[in-house]
Amino acid sequence: MRVRVKICGVRTPEAVAAAVRSGADAVGFVFAPSPRHVTVHEALALAADVPALVARVAVLWKPLPAELEEVVEKFAPDLVQCEPDRMGHPPGPVRGGFLAVLHDAPDVVELALSLPRTVTALLESAGTGGRGAAPDWGRAAAIARERPLVLAGGLTPANVGDAIRAVRPFGVDVSSGVESSPGAKDPRLIERFLDAVRRAEGDGERERSTGWSTVLGC
Repeated sequence: MRVRVKICGVRTPEAVAAAVRSGADAVGFVFAPSPRHVTVHEALALAADVPALVARVAVLWKPLPAELEEVVEKFAPDLVQCEPDRMGHPPGPVRGGFLAVLHDAPDVVELALSLPRTVTALLESAGTGGRGAAPDWGRAAAIARERPLVLAGGLTPANVGDAIRAVRPFGVDVSSGVESSPGAKDPRLIERFLDAVRRAEGDGERERSTGWSTVLGC
């Protein structure tokens, strides 16, 4: 089972380089208020050396249509990650794939399965991302059995293997779990996280020929 990995909240060239070097399939640029916030200008500079097979993800939090449009027009991400509207769509036009952020709750399985089939769900704990809290893995597994799911929240090099074996997600998303302090990515933790994911997969490979963008049709 090939598990895709997204390193979220990168804000330095060193963090981007560590994610790419370690075998990440996607890097996330946070445009929402956060210790990991970057401007469009900063994101463009950071993404300049990201290889084509590594997806560039624009991460927003309940964006207004105009805010989303500005990021899409100026940054041109491969994927947009934010909360969906009531119909399960992004709150504005996107040009690539869409990661619909769902916050863990007792009814989240039903909500996830109601999303359009072209949308990939990303499940995190209640509230905003980047806080290191984990959603319920049982509910996550119920979603992952029915559709592609990206598991986020509370993942670290120490527990991501257990999470993969319990949930069997399409992908995993990590931010604070590979940081030495809020917003400061640690290249060694990024490498350890990717190594733990590959061990859990059982293949030990770093091949990205079927990376995130390819599978999602971006």
